Amino acid sequence: MDTEKFYSPQELERQYNVRDSRADYETKIVPDWIKRSAITRTNLKSTIDISYGKSEKQKLDFFSSPDINSPTVIFFHGGYWQRGDKSVYSFLANSFVKNNINFLAVGYDLCPKISITQIVLQAQEAIVWIWQNANRLEINKDKFIVSGHSAGGHITGMMMGTEWNKISSDLPNNLILAGIPISALNLLEPIRHTTLNDALKMDKEEAKSQSPIYLPPRTNAQQLIVYGANETDEFHRQSNIYYEKFKSEERKIERFIVPDADHFDEMNDLSNESSEFFKKMKKFIELL
Repeated sequence: MDTEKFYSPQELERQYNVRDSRADYETKIVPDWIKRSAITRTNLKSTIDISYGKSEKQKLDFFSSPDINSPTVIFFHGGYWQRGDKSVYSFLANSFVKNNINFLAVGYDLCPKISITQIVLQAQEAIVWIWQNANRLEINKDKFIVSGHSAGGHITGMMMGTEWNKISSDLPNNLILAGIPISALNLLEPIRHTTLNDALKMDKEEAKSQSPIYLPPRTNAQQLIVYGANETDEFHRQSNIYYEKFKSEERKIERFIVPDADHFDEMNDLSNESSEFFKKMKKFIELL
């Protein structure tokens, strides 16, 4: 299962360090997302920087739809657990809110300040806070869909494997209605053998304990597994091993491949309500 044995160090780096494959990542992609996100925070009804924990980054950005009974997408951003910020992804909220779906972007502390293990604990803390404050936010606590991109997809898998009533007795185990991991990292051992681990500082034990592939979903909540057609072979494999291991007759797991999209293009597709990706995600949520 661990492919680092079969790739040269250079090829393993190419498979996972996907920013290097996009020369326009720093000059075009991120600046465009930041600009569009700033406009979104101005134009949509929103509450920004809601604290759910003690640290500066433990905050939420909430974009609400007009319907109080709407489902809520709880979204964790990517950045290999060491980069990124929730504010960069506000632009995704437009397509959801226009289609009566609330959008909550979650911030969290980054490596090397904290470990991946601690990031997962912060993500759990965020979801518990959202559930316990659903009335304050005026959202339906029975309609939580957890999603995330790349490292956020990994966090999504870890949330699906969480036993919520072991965190707090007032929490239901079926707290999450569905999961939508996007280009998720489900097996962390290969990443330990790349330069990405310089900031992560994962050892073999943490790489295993924090891999969703070793943490079965705790309920039969439906999932939609998503990745881009133009992503690297390893990103395809990272999604497919989870899909093959955990789908069953009782647990409906679908797979969707975003056409003509790489690791970053798929976020632009998700922000476009006319795209195949957004239409698929919207239909998946509507049928829950």
